[in-house]
Amino acid sequence: MAQVRPNVVDGQGGVGLASLAGLLPLFRELNGLKRIRVAGKEGSWAERLFIRAWVRITAGENIARIAREETAATVAATLLAGIDAEVLAAGGVPTDARREIFQRAFDAAAGPLHPVLAAALRAALTGEPTREVTTPPPPFVSLLAAQPRAGATRPGFPRVILEPAENHAEHCAIVAVNGVVAAGAFDADPAGPFLTGLAHHLHNAFLPDAGDAGDHLLGEHQRLLLESFRARALRELPDFLHGPVHASLAAVYDAATPEACAFQTADSLDRVLEMEWHARSAAFTLDVALGEMDIIHPGPVQAFQLEVMRAVGWARTR
Repeated sequence: MAQVRPNVVDGQGGVGLASLAGLLPLFRELNGLKRIRVAGKEGSWAERLFIRAWVRITAGENIARIAREETAATVAATLLAGIDAEVLAAGGVPTDARREIFQRAFDAAAGPLHPVLAAALRAALTGEPTREVTTPPPPFVSLLAAQPRAGATRPGFPRVILEPAENHAEHCAIVAVNGVVAAGAFDADPAGPFLTGLAHHLHNAFLPDAGDAGDHLLGEHQRLLLESFRARALRELPDFLHGPVHASLAAVYDAATPEACAFQTADSLDRVLEMEWHARSAAFTLDVALGEMDIIHPGPVQAFQLEVMRAVGWARTR
């Protein structure tokens, strides 16, 4: 693997790896969109993003535009969750007001983003409902949405099964958005890591994920299987996409370019943040709910509700 460029300067004040710690809270919230679902729609926010992005890409839309629009909407969704433009429009909120709501949410979540990147993403928020998927995606998309990730594995160690398991569509979608977010740190073209993120597990549409431990056991046949199944997925794409998708996959194997650095950052952080989510969920307590998360929210009846908590022995901790 090529040497990582740890101090890529973007010319606007952001400096490579040194700026990533400030982005971690946003990466963490983006990871959570694998668990945001709404009534009447199949799949999590992240899964629906993956499907929508591939439909738009295969229809020939500009990838850079897709990356900006989908990332901007996803950053806003870290705070608005399932409240999207379709919901607001159905409730009678006019277009300009919808845009203002999304801009407020984006601004609240996007503070750590490189200012030039943040401005470009913010400008992509229109307030219009997200275009619905009206044409079927390539078959591999649905397979990746049904293919669970392996969990935590290491050769010679027991497998750690983490439930509920994310699927490959969710992982790839969040890596794609993470790649755009990380692009500002490395002066990368956001379209590159976005496409790499969407495509880097194409082979897993047909190859169940056994994790690193299973990959080691495949030995010399691992590369054959990966390339064979990746080629099978590529054949489901229009001819005009074969070159761009194949070229984007080069970033999976190095960290020598700004785009590759952004992808590697996005992928590695999402993998670890998924494990962190399980750890945080397992450690969640009533003290956290009643204290840190203030689950009995301030409001006109909070005082009475807190009396209820004390009456049943669940006293507020702060």
